[in-house]
Amino acid sequence: MAALVRHDTATEAVFPRADAEIRADAAEIARLYDALDGVSERDNPRTARLLSCGRSKIAQKLIEEAGEIALEAVRHRSRSVVRESADLVYHLVVVWHECGITPDEVWAEMRRRTDKLGVAEKLPKSPGRPASAAECGK
Repeated sequence: MAALVRHDTATEAVFPRADAEIRADAAEIARLYDALDGVSERDNPRTARLLSCGRSKIAQKLIEEAGEIALEAVRHRSRSVVRESADLVYHLVVVWHECGITPDEVWAEMRRRTDKLGVAEKLPKSPGRPASAAECGK
């Protein structure tokens, strides 16, 4: 997997970790993604069952994990947010795999957004539109 971010001052402000560490994190996601091809009921029963349930169930699990993170965050339970985040990433990678989307496609979109906006943030709904009070939780 190629370097995931450009090495420049703007990127360092957004991604302050070393490039090698970022690649290692992406490598872990790639490892999980690739491992999904070899899942067996005997060795990976929970993942095998999840994959056999299909896209709707996998998507439902993704939503559940995101909700659990949000609840733990508002409860100020940082350790729980970490654990639930790992679950969310796992389910996200399973969704990608189910949809035939590779991690490299997602990284390319992140790079495209960074190149356009300076941060790999969500693209605006319409050009120049400021954030609404609802988006800011007000």
